[in-house]
Amino acid sequence: MNISRILRCAFLILIIFIVNTTDTNAQFLDKLKKRVDQAEKVLDGKGSSLGKDQIANGLKEALDSGVSTAVETLSAPNGYLGSQYKILIPEDAQKVVSKVKHVPGFENIERDLVQKMNEGAEIAAKKATPIFKEAILSMSFDDAMNILTGEDDAATGYLKNKSYEKLYKEFMPVIVSSLDEVNARDYWRSVVNVYNSLPLVKDVNPELDDHVNKSALNGMFSLIEKKEEGIRNNADQRSTKLLKDVFVKQD
Repeated sequence: MNISRILRCAFLILIIFIVNTTDTNAQFLDKLKKRVDQAEKVLDGKGSSLGKDQIANGLKEALDSGVSTAVETLSAPNGYLGSQYKILIPEDAQKVVSKVKHVPGFENIERDLVQKMNEGAEIAAKKATPIFKEAILSMSFDDAMNILTGEDDAATGYLKNKSYEKLYKEFMPVIVSSLDEVNARDYWRSVVNVYNSLPLVKDVNPELDDHVNKSALNGMFSLIEKKEEGIRNNADQRSTKLLKDVFVKQD
């Protein structure tokens, strides 16, 4: 038994002891014991001949599957607009919309703006794959172990931690370009100009770029998380032999 294994097991046993003595959450205790059993199986190699590389590759494959599903789904026509991840008008822009929609020519402002924002996000989503791939390829065996024996969203959490900041920075010019491609920012500027010309209103200039960027990324990670949960909890969603071999350990 190596030192890292001793420390991990000791830490988990300590948590179990604390939960047992307080006896406040039996469901959490059962789940935690299950995670300890999973860790022991992987560390001992019981019931499997999988090596470290195979375990890590299995987790990478699961993440790759989630990313592919998210990108293909959300970058399709109406991928965002027709889904539960639809991007809505930001809160600070609602007062602009509520006023301007009564101005002739802007009756459909909310519908038109939502459509343009979502179309822009769908175009930008196509650019996400290389950044996700880079984060997936950098996964170590320790990362894979933590993911395999972690919560149902552990892989998504790892991917978000590794890639969100870079995705945000690299998405921003793409979002801007995509919004311009569907004329969303010019349309929004015309709306704001009309609002600022109305009597008894204070001039505003809410921006769409940051809102669309964050909403697009949050939707993408939510869809990846949904795919991860499916692979973990539904054997039918493990589409390759490697996925079946790796995730059978946590069943």
